Amino acid sequence: MIESMRIEPEPALEERSPTPFIVSATEPNWSRERPRAFWDPGRKLLKTIRDYQRLKFETGLLTAARRRLIVLRHRFWSIVTASDIPLSCTGLGGGLKLPHPLGIVIHPKTILGPNCLIMHHTTLMGSKTTGITAGGHIDFGAGSKILANVKIGKHVSIGANAVVTKTVDDYAIVAGVPAKKIGENTQAKAAAEEKVRTDNT
Repeated sequence: MIESMRIEPEPALEERSPTPFIVSATEPNWSRERPRAFWDPGRKLLKTIRDYQRLKFETGLLTAARRRLIVLRHRFWSIVTASDIPLSCTGLGGGLKLPHPLGIVIHPKTILGPNCLIMHHTTLMGSKTTGITAGGHIDFGAGSKILANVKIGKHVSIGANAVVTKTVDDYAIVAGVPAKKIGENTQAKAAAEEKVRTDNT
């Protein structure tokens, strides 16, 4: 009886191989955008943009009426969040998160990869012809400013109130005014390298 109840010891730490969860920079996780309740301003604002773009090339009286309703919804949630994210923003990758959607400004020609996160009072600037170009899984800290035509790699973290004036490499952590590299997202980089090794075996 005692023998059958014996508890096997846990494996030593070096024998365990936990795989840290890394947000994808290529595959959008659309569940991040799904509204959780009626009062979910960030996700509701994003939903109006996605809905409008879905109907952009459809025609008919019903479609026109639906489009007008979406425009009204967009205006409502834009006022609630005091944000300026135009309906013409077609370059926003899926899985975008706006945890505290207050005072966010995104240029209509901005290109964002999937699964980015934008905190409050962030501004993604642009010119008449281009906006910023950013990879997937980028965390924009509160109050950060990205100047027009800047290119940002994947798995990047931008510190609060940082002003990014030049290209940011993959996996970089940047902060300051102007923003400078202060570290590296080592977990994401290691996971990407491991995936490459696995795919090549």
